[in-house]
Amino acid sequence: MSLRATRFLAFALLSAASGRLAWGEQVVPRPRIIGLSHVALWVKDLAKSREFYKGYLGFDEPYSLGNADGKTSLAWIKINDRQSVELFPLSGKPPEGGDSLYHLALETDDARAMLAYLISKGVHGPGGKPLAPTVARGRIGNLNFFAEDPDRHTVEFVQYEPSGWTLQNAGRFLPKSRISARMSHVGITVKDLGKSLAFYRDILGLAETWRGSSDGITLSWVTERLPESNDYIELMLLRATPSTDQLHVLHHFCLEVGDAGAAAEALGKRTLPAGCRPSDPIRTGRNRKRQVNCYDPDGTRVEIMDATTVDGQPAPPSGAPAPAAWN
Repeated sequence: MSLRATRFLAFALLSAASGRLAWGEQVVPRPRIIGLSHVALWVKDLAKSREFYKGYLGFDEPYSLGNADGKTSLAWIKINDRQSVELFPLSGKPPEGGDSLYHLALETDDARAMLAYLISKGVHGPGGKPLAPTVARGRIGNLNFFAEDPDRHTVEFVQYEPSGWTLQNAGRFLPKSRISARMSHVGITVKDLGKSLAFYRDILGLAETWRGSSDGITLSWVTERLPESNDYIELMLLRATPSTDQLHVLHHFCLEVGDAGAAAEALGKRTLPAGCRPSDPIRTGRNRKRQVNCYDPDGTRVEIMDATTVDGQPAPPSGAPAPAAWN
């Protein structure tokens, strides 16, 4: 082999190690992202949270994990066979800013390939540390690892394994009392829309479906649909540092229903746990879908929203400009 050919081969191999060939071809393909897996919340009082999610919203708890001292370290609230809410009891001081959002999780069909892909893209792990070198198998048998988005939100990637508890319990723990059978989206705060889109759109492959403004002057949120799913992430655009109460409203998840009015009526017949903020009256949002906002014992907003608009016609997106990026 000539010296020129040797140098070219070495350059190509170096480029491939960084995720791209010399001529720009992607070497490490993105695996499929097939849905929202779960949202994980810090909770101050697990008993009260269970009362809200099980007694009030009507879901079941298929399993939980315990610490060495016998106390529960994690409880699952099952929405459907692939989606859940994970409740993590606080054992010490609340997270910075008092926020209750721990992480959101996306389901992939190949966690190991996803890890390799994100490493090739220069994505970091929580706290700005390097991503884990290998994918771990969690205590309930699924494969998972954690990354971090530009706003320091932790994003978990999970692959359900046939021997894992998730798939082993398919078709079970789905009571008729559950207020919804689907989590359509999770809302997270964003300081710089451009940086957020570079992560969720350009790297993860999400696609924008709608933009909304609460005042018609400045853009308030952007919805980004997962590439292989109808689930989506709602980017809640910040203009200034939010209070703890505002964080609990902005960081939310949505339970989709066929009739928000019927859901509100059903909830009206149930007992809201003591200490919970009363649910808001049913209303039609900017997206022209009826919704009811509930609040768990920690103040986290649970949006219960119709699947379709009030007249079946799509709501026009907002053309308002995004707020200026800030740190």
